[in-house]
Amino acid sequence: MEYFGGQITKLIEQLSRLPGVGAKTAQRLAFHIISMPEEQTEILSKAIVDAKRNTHYCTKCHTLTDGDLCFICKNPKRDSSTIMVVENPRDMAAYERTQKYKGLYHVLHGAISPMLGIGPSEIKLKELIQRFQNEDIKEVIISTSSTLEGETTAMYISKLLKPIGMKVTRIASGVPVGGDIEYIDEVTLLRALEGRTEI
Repeated sequence: MEYFGGQITKLIEQLSRLPGVGAKTAQRLAFHIISMPEEQTEILSKAIVDAKRNTHYCTKCHTLTDGDLCFICKNPKRDSSTIMVVENPRDMAAYERTQKYKGLYHVLHGAISPMLGIGPSEIKLKELIQRFQNEDIKEVIISTSSTLEGETTAMYISKLLKPIGMKVTRIASGVPVGGDIEYIDEVTLLRALEGRTEI
């Protein structure tokens, strides 16, 4: 039912499609956008369009960036002998907030889930293996979520890398089973990272 006219209703509907945005939050955001000065709404809409058009995967770690390489892969001070494997860019951002991990990352963009039809070829595993041909990597830290899919992915990666003599570690269980890494506080993430075990 339209209470505010077609344009506002359409805006509310579009905002409510965003993850974590319910009907009330979408309505509040829509009213805020409508009350903003027009130049601010133009800046906001341009930022959304520009981000969508110009964002792509880093050619090395596959996180989101607007250049060929992300700022982490470009940083010569990072430890290039250690790679942390994460499921998505949000997990990488969570580790970066700890300001303690100094290695590089590899973003899988998902996890193996046979029930959902997601196999190894649907995530960035082939690209991870290719990195071993071009880089001098000594340790791979697997930091997938403690879900069934995350554990399956971790074991799959371990079975791929162990035969070639790679040191493969898994973050410690300070991360609760079934928990998503992006929602875990920095202290818990840091303890999990420091308490990682070889698998």
